[in-house]
Amino acid sequence: MFKDYYQLTKPGIIYGNLITVVAGFLLAQHGHFDWLLLFPILIGIALVMASGCVFNNVIDRDIDVLMDRTKNRALVRGSISAHSALVYGVMLGAVGSFVLFFYTNMLTVSIALFGLFAYVVLYTLWTKRTTVHGTLVGSISGAVPPVVGYVAVSNSLDIRVVIIFVILVFWQMAHSYAIAIYRFKDYSNAGIPVLPVKKGVYITKVHMVIYVTLSVVAMLMLTMFGFTGFIYSAIIIMSGLYWLGLSLQGLRRTNDEVWARKMLLTSIVMLLAWCVAVGVSTIAVA
Repeated sequence: MFKDYYQLTKPGIIYGNLITVVAGFLLAQHGHFDWLLLFPILIGIALVMASGCVFNNVIDRDIDVLMDRTKNRALVRGSISAHSALVYGVMLGAVGSFVLFFYTNMLTVSIALFGLFAYVVLYTLWTKRTTVHGTLVGSISGAVPPVVGYVAVSNSLDIRVVIIFVILVFWQMAHSYAIAIYRFKDYSNAGIPVLPVKKGVYITKVHMVIYVTLSVVAMLMLTMFGFTGFIYSAIIIMSGLYWLGLSLQGLRRTNDEVWARKMLLTSIVMLLAWCVAVGVSTIAVA
């Protein structure tokens, strides 16, 4: 039972997002690190994200049964009731919000709750099933964690926050489209109007090239504005060129599923490279 409740929070998504929280935290520290603050930030935002994932499971249980990768989730199997899951989700969100409020500031809490609202209401309840633009709406919530990491330290919104947010939105689009192509049959069976299902795989690949390019350019903007240095730029350029090259390969005839899986994995590596580059750059300043 514990495992089912744990899986209900989609831990893989949470752990991946926590890495970006650290990146945002480091960018706000200006070389002076309050490591004791980082732990409650990670706990608080992790619980808020877990809350959103639980609500997502509750809302999507009718379509989860139609997809291979989700048909064995606890709510689909009935090992956890929808009511119990809702109570669980509310508790996670409440505790997470309290932790963020107690250790950080109201701006951080507000942004975290906006991310929760965007994911649960704007994406899951509204756009996911009604429009191809659901992916873009979902990317907004995916861009919130590093912003939380930043404002938890700075308690302010500035150009760095804008760049961080834009980086993650563009990255999320390319990443999500890779998933949509890789899991094309699942989305088609469930009737979810993702771009490859509605407009075709090739059109989606073209969009991916654009978003990969925009994502790398946005990452380099941190250096253009003087927030990161040469080492950061070198890491981003080298990893970004590989990512872009792989995306361009998709425009040729290829096995779409195999290529999309490579793009999916490469996008994850690219995000890790960005976080590492941020860490190296900011620690070098300390």
